[in-house]
Amino acid sequence: MDRDSALLELDDAFVQNPYAVYAKLSAEGSAHRVRMPPGVPLIGGLPVWVITGYDAVRSALADPRLSTDLNRIDGLFAQKEPDRGKRGGFSSVIASHMMHKDPPDHTRLRKLVSKAFTGRAIAALRPEIQKVTDGLVAALADRDPDEAVDLLDAFAFPLPIRVICLLLGVPVEEQENFKSWSEALVSGNSPEEATAAATAVAEYLGELIGRKRRGTADDLLTALVSARDVDDRLTETELISTAYLLFIAGFETTLNAVGNGTLHLMRNLPQWDALREDRSLLPGAVEEFLRLESPLKHATFRCARESLTVGDVEIPAGDFVLLAIASANRDPERFADPHALDVRRSATGHLAFGHGVHHCLGAPLARVEAQMAFGALLDAFPAMRLAADPEDLWWRNSTIIRGLDSLPVRLNHR
Repeated sequence: MDRDSALLELDDAFVQNPYAVYAKLSAEGSAHRVRMPPGVPLIGGLPVWVITGYDAVRSALADPRLSTDLNRIDGLFAQKEPDRGKRGGFSSVIASHMMHKDPPDHTRLRKLVSKAFTGRAIAALRPEIQKVTDGLVAALADRDPDEAVDLLDAFAFPLPIRVICLLLGVPVEEQENFKSWSEALVSGNSPEEATAAATAVAEYLGELIGRKRRGTADDLLTALVSARDVDDRLTETELISTAYLLFIAGFETTLNAVGNGTLHLMRNLPQWDALREDRSLLPGAVEEFLRLESPLKHATFRCARESLTVGDVEIPAGDFVLLAIASANRDPERFADPHALDVRRSATGHLAFGHGVHHCLGAPLARVEAQMAFGALLDAFPAMRLAADPEDLWWRNSTIIRGLDSLPVRLNHR
């Protein structure tokens, strides 16, 4: 019998509410062969293994037999989907970064950018992050109090992108394109959109890198250009891809952490009030937001470089594997009452930032941005409320990202 004949066929309902599927799968074991919904970017309609449950996902995140190597995965895509036009979002021009490398190349690339995300480096950025946050809140405060505002567009998106622009030395006026490019690449409606976005990103970053070569600025991108030009520690493609990764990872995690966390607070107003009354709860609350509605529902694509056993199931070499971070973070064996928001909970050990060698390098920056963002919203808009039925909100169509399409709020509910 064809091993794909009895696959669980996932549909668009999985994108909107994956937790029901995770619960069903987890009750049956840790490893499950499914077919992804046809409409999701890149991997839609393809058979994959999904790993669920906290212990299995955490172990798999650190398992060297599961490769993130671009060439290996792209070769597998080519077998499953020969039409490269459908794989535009996986273009090597923007995907040859550390998240798509195995050691030792991953180690080499990670070391080049790690200095920008040390505790000392993040502390030095805090005044600038606060300035950006205050400016965005001031702009929101100037709006008509009766007007519904999309908090994602007006606040949660521009905050992290402006911070990453500061870090990389990118003019603020050039930031807006990254939103549309990211949408097309991680949750676009067509392969053609993803291909066009990949081309546009590569062209822009190539031009920006050229400017950095001619300048003397003190920023992370200039430092990476120097590393490329002085001792060949980066290829030109790796340089462009690393810059792309810093942009996309630099705002997607914070954008979705703020958006998803706000949604759950607005649906659980006693929790909002608890934070308003006791700001010492904020750091732990941010960890709870990350746990409850992780900005990435799946980790970066992996494939089995050799056969391995997960639970009592053997995954053959050469198969796609998705690690369900969102399932792990709502595992009742690890977190009591896992579907509930509790800002007093100790969410220590959640996997929102991954685990192992691919643990998110920018996690300290994302945490600081999210804490400042929620602190500013609580200060300025204590009566903020949703301006839409939560059931009418739409989750972005992505295999990996877990984020809302929009989040309408009224800032001064009366």
